Amino acid sequence: MNGKLVLYLDQYGQPVWARTIKELQEKSGGGRISKMYCDKKDGRTVHSGYVVGRRWFSAYSPIELPA
Repeated sequence: MNGKLVLYLDQYGQPVWARTIKELQEKSGGGRISKMYCDKKDGRTVHSGYVVGRRWFSAYSPIELPA
């Protein structure tokens, strides 16, 4: 997402590290790309990852917080 290194986990738990959606598509074997959304308990809907072909990828971003 926007050139940052992001960890994507598919529905089987297989990890893929990618900086762009195009890179995610290439590393996952290709296919059509769609956004994946998740409904929160408070009623909001958030963008949580991508669907590439038949694989569903949830996005996780590494964070560093000052100690």
